[in-house]
Amino acid sequence: MKHLLITLLSCIIIVQLNAQEVKELTLSEAINYAMNSNISIRNSMVDVEDADEQIVEQRAVGVPRVNASVDWNYALALPVSLIPANFVDPTAPADEFAQVQFGTRNNFTAGIEASTLIFDFTYITGLRAAKKFKIYAGEELNQQRFDVKYRIIDAYIPALLIQEIIVTVEKNISNIEKLRSETDALYKEGFVEQLDVDRLDLTLTNLETELVNQRRQASLLYNILKFEMGYPMDEEIIAVDKMEGLFELATDDELTAGVNYEVKPEYRVLQLGKELNEMNITLNKAGYYPSLSGFASFQGIAQGDDLINNPIWSNNSFVGLSLKVPIFNGLERKAKVNRARLDLVNVTNRQIELERAITLEVQNARTNYLSAIERWQNQKKNVDLAEKIYETTQLKYREGVGSSIEINQAEQSLFDSQSNYIRSRYDLLVAKMALDKALGK
Repeated sequence: MKHLLITLLSCIIIVQLNAQEVKELTLSEAINYAMNSNISIRNSMVDVEDADEQIVEQRAVGVPRVNASVDWNYALALPVSLIPANFVDPTAPADEFAQVQFGTRNNFTAGIEASTLIFDFTYITGLRAAKKFKIYAGEELNQQRFDVKYRIIDAYIPALLIQEIIVTVEKNISNIEKLRSETDALYKEGFVEQLDVDRLDLTLTNLETELVNQRRQASLLYNILKFEMGYPMDEEIIAVDKMEGLFELATDDELTAGVNYEVKPEYRVLQLGKELNEMNITLNKAGYYPSLSGFASFQGIAQGDDLINNPIWSNNSFVGLSLKVPIFNGLERKAKVNRARLDLVNVTNRQIELERAITLEVQNARTNYLSAIERWQNQKKNVDLAEKIYETTQLKYREGVGSSIEINQAEQSLFDSQSNYIRSRYDLLVAKMALDKALGK
C-alpha cells in the first residue's frame, strides 16, 4: 500500500511538472509553427483546395454525361374519349357520340441518354480561367505566409526586448543591493549618513516596482505572440533567441539597388488578378460564338394490362446534334464585356498605385534603417561612457571623496543609457526587418 501511494504521488508530481513546462521557441520555430497553425494561412490552404475543385467542376461541363431512367405508370382509370357514334355504328345518328378508352393500365419505360459538348468557346475559356485561378489562390497563400511571417517577427522581437530589459533591471537590482550593503556597513561605522542608505532603498524599491511591471508587460507580449502563431493561449512559451543573433547589417545592394516589384507577394497577386480580368473579358466575348453539342438516347417501352405475363415491348432510339447560335440578347453581353474592361482599368490603376506604394515603402525603410543604425552607434558609445562614469563614481564614494548625490546621478545616467541602448538595438532590428519586408525577403 505504501509503495502504491508513493507511485501515485510520483505520477501526480510528474503531471504537474509537465503542465508547468514552458515551451522554448526560436524565431524560426515560431514562424514554422505559425505556417501550419495560423488561421489565415489555414483558410488560404482551403482556398487552394477549393480552386482545385473548381477546375474539376469546370472540366466536368465538357465531359460526356450519361443518365439512366426508369418510369412505371399504372392507370387507376383509363381516360375516356368521345368519338362520333357512326364511326363505330354507321346507323347511329350523326349527333351522337360513343365513349371509348385508349391505352393500357401499365406503362413501363427504361432508357439511357448520353450527351457531350463538342465545341463551346465559353467552356474552353472558363477552364483556362479556372486553372489560372488556382495559381492565383496559390499566390494568395504565399502572400498570407509572407504577412504572417512578419507578424510573428513583429510579435517576437518585442518579447526579446522586454526580456533584455528584465535582465538589465535584475542586474541593476543586484548591483544596488551590493552597494546598499556596503553603504549600510559604512553607516554603522559612522562614515556615511542614514540619508545615503535611504536613497539606495528608494532606488531599490523603484527598480523592484519596474521589474514587476516589465514582467507583466512580458506576459501581455507573449499572449500576442501566441495569438499570431495560433498557439494554445493557456500554454506558456518563452523566446530564446538573442537580438544580436537575429541582427544582420544591411548590404549596399539592399540600400541602393532599384526596386524589384516582382518579389513582393501582393504585387504578384495583383498581376494574376489583372490576368484573370483579361480572361474575364475573353470569357464574356466567348458568348458571341456558337456552341455545338451531341446527344443520343435509347428507350425500351413495355405496355399492357398484365406486364408480367403479356407485355408488349417497343423501342425508341435516336442521335442528334444541337447547334446554338446567339443572335441578340438585349445588349446584355455587350454590357458585361464593357464592365469587364472597366474592371481591368481599375486593376491597372491599382497596379500603378501599388508600385508607387512599394517604392515609398522601400525608400522610407532605407531612411529609417540608416537613422536607426546611427542612433545605435551613438547609444553604444553613451552606455560605455555611463558605465565608466558610474564605476569611477563608486570608487570615489568608497574612498570617501565622493557623495551619494553623485552616486545617484551616475546611477540614473547609467540606467537611462542602458535603456536607450537596448531601445536603439531594438529599433535597429525592427528597422532591418522592415527593410527586409519592403524588399520582399
